[in-house]
Amino acid sequence: MAADPSIETLPTPLSGLHLLLTYECNYACDHCFVWGGPSQTGTMTVESIEQILREADTLGTVEWIYFEGGEAFLYFAMLRTGIRLAKERGYKVGIVTNAYWATTDADALEWLRPLAGSIDDLSISNDVYHGSDEGVNQAEIARRVAKRLNMPVDFIRVAAPGACDVPAGVGQLPAGESAVLYRGRAADKLSSLVEAKPWEQFTVCPWEDLRKPERLHVDPFGNLHICQGISIGNLFKRPLVKIMSEYDPDSHPIVGPLLVGGPAEIIRHYELAHEDGYADHCHLCYKARCALRERFPDVLTPDQMYGDI
Repeated sequence: MAADPSIETLPTPLSGLHLLLTYECNYACDHCFVWGGPSQTGTMTVESIEQILREADTLGTVEWIYFEGGEAFLYFAMLRTGIRLAKERGYKVGIVTNAYWATTDADALEWLRPLAGSIDDLSISNDVYHGSDEGVNQAEIARRVAKRLNMPVDFIRVAAPGACDVPAGVGQLPAGESAVLYRGRAADKLSSLVEAKPWEQFTVCPWEDLRKPERLHVDPFGNLHICQGISIGNLFKRPLVKIMSEYDPDSHPIVGPLLVGGPAEIIRHYELAHEDGYADHCHLCYKARCALRERFPDVLTPDQMYGDI
């Protein structure tokens, strides 16, 4: 499908859509941005995946479609269908997984063989949060089998709280090891394990390109997240091309203050009560957003992103 001519007004081309196929996960990791867990609800349907891909087609700038969660492999039939639909449209396809399914080489082969030739990036979580210290390392098994199938693969590792000399991931978690970002469940479960820093010093958002995003997450409800839990629109309610062409970061109730002065500016702008210190920028931002959810329910959404399940 030809690109919509209004994309010429976009501040920067959106090149990646990351589909949160489900909020459900077999783990409930302490560091999880999206509060993934066995009791979470919200899973995409074939119809919703098709609609998202049609919106990406119309926009005309998207190159990558990622499937993640939660844990996308919990809904394997839906995952396979989504991958097939994306590849038929000419997109590069990636998956993020915890590899719970790779209990043996033979089992991993049964899971991955149907995807061989269709995956351009397989990112596997491999750290203490995902069971890599529990004897059998399923991530290692999955990577070994993926390489046997000539599938591009690498590990994602999140370091323990307070780990020194570990860079934080910017945007999509990169291959290799990244520091914990204290948002989502990590804000509640891990932030007390590190020394708090004065809230006034968090004057920028160092991790996301809020003005010119090249990558966005879309969840099962159509929410388009510039950062997990900060929506810039719902593509089940408005066309993606309109959301992107009309996106005004300076007037956005959360992004605007973040651009002016980081999470600290959210506190000042809305005159929010606060603690003296926080673990990092994300911790302060997340707690400020929690306090503002009733005021901006269509922006600070859905409940799943804030542990309200």
